[in-house]
Amino acid sequence: MKMRAVLVLAMATLLSACGLNSVPTAQEAAKAKWADVQTNYQRRADLIPNLVATAKGAAGSEAKILTDITNARASASQIKLSGDDLTDPAKVSAFNQAQNGVSLTLQRLQEAYPDLKSQANFATLMSQLEGTENRIAISIRDYNAAVQDYNTLIRTFPSAIGAKIFHGAKPMVPFEAKAGADVAPTVNFGNGS
Repeated sequence: MKMRAVLVLAMATLLSACGLNSVPTAQEAAKAKWADVQTNYQRRADLIPNLVATAKGAAGSEAKILTDITNARASASQIKLSGDDLTDPAKVSAFNQAQNGVSLTLQRLQEAYPDLKSQANFATLMSQLEGTENRIAISIRDYNAAVQDYNTLIRTFPSAIGAKIFHGAKPMVPFEAKAGADVAPTVNFGNGS
């Protein structure tokens, strides 16, 4: 009876030392880290188009205001009123309408000025892009570290015994960047720059 208890205790010690629990724990940790990599890639895929659209929209509305001002100024400068024309109500009215057009567009600019945000939106876009790329890099680093821990565990004694016998463990593949991954993605605002 005493011998049986010692044998059971010895077997339990050997089983616990052979990675019975540590192998699946390490494997699940690596899988969780891979999920983080996928989450950050999905965040980038979802975030970038929305940020670009926001920046483009703000820049587009601001460009329209500036175009309107330029057009109104050009229109006003084309209408000349000399001293001899001051007796012609139509010419005076046309001149006043052109000048009022400039005043109205300048007034719209003044009203919109607090909301002009293209520079802030572009700064936000750049900051979010940098933050997203950093998140991806960190999650890839964490995944590769978890894979290294798992692969080391299933290949070293005594865990290698339990890894093969009980789990049929195979090494996991670390993340490797594809060729050309060192080149940052291009962000195009469709304005030729």
